[in-house]
Amino acid sequence: MSNHFPLLKPAELSADQQDLYEKITAGPRANGPFRIVYDDGTLAGPFNALLFAPAIGNAVQELGAALRFGGQLPDRTRELVICSVAAALNSEYEWYAHSRAAVVVGVSNEELTQLQAGSVPASVSDSEAAALELTRELVTEAGVNETIRATAQKHFGHSGLTEISVLVGYYRTLAGLLAVADVPAPADTAPEEGHQ
Repeated sequence: MSNHFPLLKPAELSADQQDLYEKITAGPRANGPFRIVYDDGTLAGPFNALLFAPAIGNAVQELGAALRFGGQLPDRTRELVICSVAAALNSEYEWYAHSRAAVVVGVSNEELTQLQAGSVPASVSDSEAAALELTRELVTEAGVNETIRATAQKHFGHSGLTEISVLVGYYRTLAGLLAVADVPAPADTAPEEGHQ
């Protein structure tokens, strides 16, 4: 397994790192459909890298928790957006994690295949298509097309536009951190037993 950041074992953590470790591994993340802790207790994905800057890492994990578990977007829309970002940025761990979360909230394997190919699946709702078009603009363009912005605003309002924009930015940030740390997806390719 390649990883440019040493995997920190729980016994090696400072008090600030231990506090962050506990916040990451507790709560709703702990029961998700993808691995965040390896068998030896080290953190998977972007979470290990966040331990190296605990104050920043805590702010990042709090934003992530708010977006995933406290936002107003429908779960399916949120996961479609995250998978679209992961596919556009070729983020292996992000795709590993959120393609599993997407299936749990009703995204089909065919829709995931189309997202991975860079397409907006024909089967998505009008509001989901608007969110995906806005996501594409935010990931690939220097600005946002006014028609795309207006369509997304019609479906989601100002608060939804804010949430989608921050969601895209957050997962772009994690994709960058994963790239710098060279974090691969875990070897287990199937969703974990007992997780929903």
